[in-house]
Amino acid sequence: MLENKMQYYRVNEIFSKDYISVEPHMKLSEVIYFVLRENMQEALIMDGDKKLLGMITLADISVFLKGRYDLSLPVSQYMKTDVLTTQGDELISKARKILIEKKIGRLPVCDGGQVIGILRSDNIRDSYYMKLEMINKQYRHIINNMHEGVTVTDATGYVIFWNKSAEKIYGIKATDILYQKLIDFFPNALTQSVIESRIPIENVYHSPKPNYYVIISALPIFIEDEFMGVVATERDVTEYRNLSVSLEKANSQINLLKEEVEKITQGGFSLGNIIGKSPVIQGKIQLAKHVSQTDTSVLITGESGTGKEVFARAIHHHSKRQGHFVPVNCSAIPQSLFESEFFGYVGGAFTGALKRGKLGYFELANNGTIFLDEIGDLPIELQAKLLRVLQEGNVLRIGSEKSISIDVRIISATNRNLKDMVKKGYFREDLYYRLNVVEMELPPLRDRKEDIVLLFDYFLQEICRKNNIKIHHIEKEVFDILYKYEWKGNIRELRNTVECMVVLSYDHRITMSSIPQYIIEGTLDKIDKRTKPSSLEDMVKSSEIDMIRNALAEAKGNKAKAAKLLNIPRSTLYYKLSQYGM
Repeated sequence: MLENKMQYYRVNEIFSKDYISVEPHMKLSEVIYFVLRENMQEALIMDGDKKLLGMITLADISVFLKGRYDLSLPVSQYMKTDVLTTQGDELISKARKILIEKKIGRLPVCDGGQVIGILRSDNIRDSYYMKLEMINKQYRHIINNMHEGVTVTDATGYVIFWNKSAEKIYGIKATDILYQKLIDFFPNALTQSVIESRIPIENVYHSPKPNYYVIISALPIFIEDEFMGVVATERDVTEYRNLSVSLEKANSQINLLKEEVEKITQGGFSLGNIIGKSPVIQGKIQLAKHVSQTDTSVLITGESGTGKEVFARAIHHHSKRQGHFVPVNCSAIPQSLFESEFFGYVGGAFTGALKRGKLGYFELANNGTIFLDEIGDLPIELQAKLLRVLQEGNVLRIGSEKSISIDVRIISATNRNLKDMVKKGYFREDLYYRLNVVEMELPPLRDRKEDIVLLFDYFLQEICRKNNIKIHHIEKEVFDILYKYEWKGNIRELRNTVECMVVLSYDHRITMSSIPQYIIEGTLDKIDKRTKPSSLEDMVKSSEIDMIRNALAEAKGNKAKAAKLLNIPRSTLYYKLSQYGM
């Protein structure tokens, strides 16, 4: 039934009515302004009767801004007129096929020749996520309520499903056996034979553990001819046959949905090694994705330790530039070595110079990106030399008479207020505007506390792997302390704290005694024991509820605006409202 419902899912059930429409005589510059202001992916050009004439997308705008186009001309001279559309009663499967085959991101939705909305790839993605969750919940509920004990293992023998009847039969809780090797609990398990032979075993009188016997069947699971694991059932073989068929269909459907999601999402809201799901950091990720497709200079600002170099690397690796990413700490280069480090030198140019000469940072970054970290610490007398290279696009090695042309993308970063430094005469105004074409201010960790758990887990795994240490338990009070702390050193301070706690842990446990004393002292006056969350899950839930309430209040109850403020799809907001009974 669920499969049939998905098959007949229609465009008019998920398309968006949130789009920009402009008239053909409007200036291209005005259209670009509207698109960027409203944070849209496209603009539809329509006549007075709402009939579609053409469309421009963010990709088109990027080309216009990079090239020599007259932005004062009507948008009708630049719009694409061969726009594919769809109808509201069209099947989602057909619309999705068009998006994938034509490698496009949206289809205007028409009714009687008039535009009524737009279907974007993320609309389809969100609907598939909801169906994916529905399938998981439905079949888990069915299997957990069967009288038979049901066990599912992956292709290597790890338990990935253990239903409630199996818990009762064997006296082993799912939490104790999930993601463990089945043969570690049952050395004679028939499932292991099926894993090795890929041959079904049915209706066998078997003893999986001493003094215990069952009628067991174990069947291999194949999805598109690939062996995925084994499903085994005890007690009622007859009823199990129907269950195994349903389970295989469920696995097949889940596999299909995952593949479709991967085709459509193309990375979702992630970029490089940036970690964070908070709305504020997701907005920065989207901005970084957008600017990465251009050669525009980017100035990344924010407090020390907020991840400025991580963002710079992500922008470079997500760009189409083929050269290297070259980081330079401007505060660590002596003035006397500035030119030799940045511009290089030829052999024998001065006493102590290498015979073969040396490439400068700009040459190393040719066709790539140079990252000027701590640019605010560069002495003003050296700023003019840097500006000259940025303006002319070539460098001159010390001791050479021939300049070298370079193609380098500039990303700079600072924790200082460059505008204030310009006013006081400590930073050149012309260099400031050359570097600050797009400014990206990274939030401090205290303004994105919902990411603390994600960052903690990432650093914990990294540090444990590096030091060959295993942590099996973390006291829930630890997270409460970390959540209340102000983190003036931001992400860098959090990583150092995690490393300290791992090193100071005993018996593979992180407890309150593992936390540095200065952090505990810094949070004592902020912890309200009456509202202290009882678990990590409660803490995350409370944080999400507070953010949703604040967004709804700011949007005056408008859920579409609230979803936009939270930087999540509207469907996700509805799901959260239902999940928390709001």
